[in-house]
Parts: sequence; structure tokens; C-alpha cells
Amino acid sequence: MTKVDDAAVESEVVQAPLGLPSNADMAATFKNVADHSQHIYLWNYERSRAQLVTLYNRASVSQWSSERDLDWSTEVDPEVHVNMGGPAMSLYREASKIPGSPISTWGDKEFIALGIELQKASLSQFMHGEQGAMMTAAKIVETVPWIDARYYAATQTMDEARHTEVFARYLHEKLGEAYPMSPFLEEQILVLLEDSRWDIAYLGMQVIIESLALAAFGDMHRNTQEPLLKKLLRYVMSDEARHVAFGILSLSELYANLSEPELKDRQEFLLENTIRNRTRATTPEVWERLGVNPGALMPFLIEASGKLKTPVNRQFMSGFFSKLVPNVRKLGLLDSNNGYLREKWGEAGLLEWEFADDTSTDYAEYDEVAKDREAAAAAAS
Repeated sequence: MTKVDDAAVESEVVQAPLGLPSNADMAATFKNVADHSQHIYLWNYERSRAQLVTLYNRASVSQWSSERDLDWSTEVDPEVHVNMGGPAMSLYREASKIPGSPISTWGDKEFIALGIELQKASLSQFMHGEQGAMMTAAKIVETVPWIDARYYAATQTMDEARHTEVFARYLHEKLGEAYPMSPFLEEQILVLLEDSRWDIAYLGMQVIIESLALAAFGDMHRNTQEPLLKKLLRYVMSDEARHVAFGILSLSELYANLSEPELKDRQEFLLENTIRNRTRATTPEVWERLGVNPGALMPFLIEASGKLKTPVNRQFMSGFFSKLVPNVRKLGLLDSNNGYLREKWGEAGLLEWEFADDTSTDYAEYDEVAKDREAAAAAAS
């Protein structure tokens, strides 16, 4: 038997083509995130939180498949499905009429191209946000000290993986090149992944970002007639409504026992993130891709908005705050510390949504998966 030269074998292994990316490629492909939370192993398996048990059971039976439940053979012509009469497009058309506007020479061709890019930009942020939600839900699985919450967070992790998958596939197969992650969204999610307190992941993702997602998905759902995207959004919204409910049910128990200084910290977190959400949707990357300087365009958009006398994002913001504000009130954070957050949100005009239905009770109305299955069963009988 020939003796094997260990050094030669090692040299061969090292030099063999492994297909590994270079450092530059890796930097462009992934981002390292430092998680400072304590990950725990539970020994108490008693199912003691009835509402979370109910939510977990509903999540278990409402799982859907991107392959089985969505028809990817649907032909999609992005130009046909641009909503030329929507509020955003009306604003841009109004801005083009103002003398000196950078888009004063635009016609239907350019506005259709804009509509396609805006949809790609929105779906790209949905995709990136859902991956962030998947990572945050996985963090909750590892850090929450209650087995019922841990079980549910595991179902949410699967939900978010599916959402990331379907948005990525829709972009790749139906629209084209995705946009990078918004720095505002990236900052929000990194804060949740890096914070040492497990409830901040809940508060930031389940209560703020998921409420924002419900509003954004609902806005796109209302404004598209493309059948594949419309059904995809319906199913994603079904899952997201449960995720918000999960946050409210879990945090209510914790926040009832926190001190006023601890609650003040959570109030400050909410205040910072809600203000950020109101000012972040400027999509400069879309205008840059179309060869327009977003800074030069902004004064004309502001003037056009004044002429229209209708806030372009009113419906979207209403969808967001109509979920967020009553949920935060139910957590007790609106009136803690002598109504600190109530005062700040009141100054910002957010209290008009205080008594809208909170998602901890109305999530069942969003279960589009169950509705479709019931309809299919009725049709087959």
C-alpha cells in the first residue's frame, strides 16, 4: 500500500476549486450582525397561555405553500398593471406641469416606466423586510422565556421565510432587478437584532414593522389588479395580522410588570420609530435610476402636493396608525409616565386612531387562506 503524504493531500484540498466567493463578493452578499441577547433553553413545557395556544393552532392550520397555492404560470405585463390614476402618480403628473420641473417633458411612456420602478422598489423593500422579520422571529424563538410564545414564534419564522421567498420570486420572474435594502429599513431591523432585550424585538417587529407592513401590503393590494400579486398579498397579510396579534398578547403580560423608567424607554423607542416611518418614503433610488435628481425634484413635489390639497400617503398612513395606536394603547404604553406618549403622539395628530380595532382581536378577519379553502370545499361538494 502506498503511503499517503498528508501534507500533499492538505495542499490539494486547499488548492482545489471550492467555489467560495472572494471577500469583496461576500461583503456584497451578506452582512454580519452582532446579537447581544441571551439565548435560553426552557425546561417548563406547560401550555399555560390560552390565547397564545389558540393563535399557534390557527397558525398551524393556516400555513400555505408558494408552489401549491400560487399560480406562477400567470403572465404578468408590468406596463398593463401600472395604476396611472393612483394618488402617487397623480402627484408626479401634477409636478410635471410646473414650469422648470425636471420631469416637465415626461409623457405616458416615462410615467409608465416610473410606475414599474416604484413597484419594484416597494416589492424589494418587502423582500428585504421579510428576511429581517424571519431573523427577528428566529431571535424570539431563542430568547422569549415562555414555551407558548416560543412555539408561535417558530411558526412565524416559517411564515417570514415563505414571504421572503415569494417576493423574491415575483421580482425575479415577473419584474426584474431588485433594489438594495433601504438604509432606513436596514437601520430599524439591525436595532432589533442587536438589542440585548428580547421584548424590543417584539415591540419593533411585531408591533411597529408588522403594522407598517399590513398598511403597505394593503395599499398595494388596493392599487393592483394583477391576479398573482393580489393573491400573494392577501395571503401574506393573513400571516402578518397574526404576527401583530402575537406581539400584543405577549407584551401585554410583560409590560404590566415593568417599572415606569423601563416603560419610558419603550415609549421613547416607539416615538423615534414612528416619526422615522412618517418621513422615510422618498424613494430617491427610483428617481436616480430614471436619471432624475431627487433633490432637484423635491420642491416641485412639495408644490404639487400643496396644489392637490390631499396628502398622497393618507390612506397608507391611516392603515398603519389605525393598527399601531390602538395596539400601543392596549399595551399600556400610551398612558404610562403620566401620558408621555399620548402627549407626543397627540401633538403629531396620531390620536384620531386610538379607538380603532386592535389586531389582537381582529386578526381572524384577515384569514384569507381559510376563506379560500372553505370556498374551494363548498365548490367541490
